Amino acid sequence: MTAAAAQPTDQLATPSLLRRLAAFAYEGMLLFAVAMLATYLYSALTQQRHALQGQVGLRAFLFVVLAVYFVWFWSRGGQTVAMRAWHLRLVTTDGGTISQGRAMLRYLASWIWFTPAWLTAWLADLHSPLQISALMAAGVVVYALLTFLNPQRQFWHDALCGTRITVWKPPPRRAQSDA
Repeated sequence: MTAAAAQPTDQLATPSLLRRLAAFAYEGMLLFAVAMLATYLYSALTQQRHALQGQVGLRAFLFVVLAVYFVWFWSRGGQTVAMRAWHLRLVTTDGGTISQGRAMLRYLASWIWFTPAWLTAWLADLHSPLQISALMAAGVVVYALLTFLNPQRQFWHDALCGTRITVWKPPPRRAQSDA
């Protein structure tokens, strides 16, 4: 029996774009806390005395921390905390579980959400946080809308990595007996 056959058909349904973006926004709030803790740990370990000190090292450290976060959750159940809250699950195209290698590939490929905005800001020599944030928001919206060009309505980094986001319905709770 294949992994797809093991999954009920409705478990492989593609969630709406609005639902995926809501989970994306919620994930961002959770990652803010993860990044704050990681930044505190980095500054304590490196004895950083000034916020502008060691920025390249801090960015590299955060990149690795976020990789560990996503690869861990995606390869162990296919759900981050935000995905669980929004009843979403990451699976292979046939409904199987994600390997650590595929999760890492997806993590790296998912940076395409932000790359055009960063490149545009760099080429236009923009330094205003407001301008860069607006560019990032526009880039995310455009990238999200590109799902309508994909026949399965999946994000392009998912198509590249052989993964898909699906609707996940938790198994029904079993009633506990008083015996």
